[in-house]
Amino acid sequence: MSDRPVVTRIAPSPTGYMHIGTARTALFNWLYARHTGGKFLLRIEDTDRERSTEPAVQAIFDGLNWLGLIPDEEPVFQFARADRHREVVAEMLSRGAAYRCYMTQDELEAERETARAEGRVIRSPWREVASNYPEDRPFVVRLKAALEGETVIADQVKGDVTFPNKNLDDLILLRTDGTPTYNLAVVVDDHDMGITHVIRGDDHLNNAARQTQIYQGMGWEVPVWAHLPMINGPDGKKLSKRHGAQAVSEFDDMGYLPEAMRNYLAKLGWGHGDDEIFTDAQAQEWFDIRDVVGAPARLDWAKLAHVNNHYIREAGVERLADLVKKVLKSRDWPLHDGDDAILQRTIPLVRDGAKTLLDLADSVVFALKRRPLELPEKALNQLTEEVRGRLGRLAERLAATEDWAVPALETVIRQFAEAEAVGIGKFGPSLRAVLSGGSPAPDLAGALVSLGKAESLARIEDALSHAA
Repeated sequence: MSDRPVVTRIAPSPTGYMHIGTARTALFNWLYARHTGGKFLLRIEDTDRERSTEPAVQAIFDGLNWLGLIPDEEPVFQFARADRHREVVAEMLSRGAAYRCYMTQDELEAERETARAEGRVIRSPWREVASNYPEDRPFVVRLKAALEGETVIADQVKGDVTFPNKNLDDLILLRTDGTPTYNLAVVVDDHDMGITHVIRGDDHLNNAARQTQIYQGMGWEVPVWAHLPMINGPDGKKLSKRHGAQAVSEFDDMGYLPEAMRNYLAKLGWGHGDDEIFTDAQAQEWFDIRDVVGAPARLDWAKLAHVNNHYIREAGVERLADLVKKVLKSRDWPLHDGDDAILQRTIPLVRDGAKTLLDLADSVVFALKRRPLELPEKALNQLTEEVRGRLGRLAERLAATEDWAVPALETVIRQFAEAEAVGIGKFGPSLRAVLSGGSPAPDLAGALVSLGKAESLARIEDALSHAA
């Protein structure tokens, strides 16, 4: 390999959602480009015109943007480069690195059966025809693959992988209708984009041998190969719907933060010692494609939740408030003026226990409710005359409290319980229900701070009036 600056790429096909495995591949390409001071590029492999859709293209853009993996140049669209692909095929024909094959479908089927019986790959009789090509018969253009020796893929993840050339057939480069095939288009595009390192899923490992021979047929420098193992489900089987989310957008919808996904995905097949949590800057400094593990990784929901909780605790409150409002809007929850202030008071008190943004949204709903609250039947049953009297006396103490902060309110509640000669359990559950309306809420002092003094006292008064 030359000393060219590193250029990596991600090359998804826009035929559906952006899979989490594709996201991990994009992350590793991005990390390696940043680690080496190189470039990270994007190519949209949209040659399958029946299945490629604009929404799927947008899903790729949205997924990369959400993850923060921004390409360094404008994306390349493969379909638009078909003329360039045909131009390269013409040059390979002139070099003798490819040939026209006029086998009919019946002839191809017969050769396929013979090759299978003899334990070899298909070979076209047109391979050695140097001239006198038929003028008006349909043909494909095939690569004139090497017949002897070996093609060795010096893979940065798998190690050296050897392919006997006798097992590599003369793959089709150009179909009868003049459209280029996948392997040809990939090689031409990677060469023209200056890709130095092809980092992709290991389902492409066999393609690397064929693509290497296309590079050699054009006299082009072969890139460095690195084939990544797949991501399996927690049970070690191929990730599927039964394991939960597969698409990047689903992880967004489930309330995971992009920085948490970057951190967690980086750990799927790569790591730096025992470090579980690390910044983007640290990941870029430490990452080397040669350190990726060759065995499949397993998606671990508990670890992902742990990492996401860390980043929720680290995130700015204003940002979290905006993200929570987005979640609430998706649930058709009515938002009002003044809710931002409530969220910014409440989020610091509840986020430590939130594994996702959905959890966080659940934890703040109590503070956003509008009076009068509808109390659950269990709470109403708990509001006995004795409890109502006790909450009334507590409300008087709270009304006289000037320091409306968690430590001071904890002291007020504790001293009140001592004065009443009861445990907090004798009135705490009822107070929580009165303040929260039965929704999840922080501890009593935290709930009071979240609501503010006026709202807290008003909710207690509403409940006592309702129960009277």
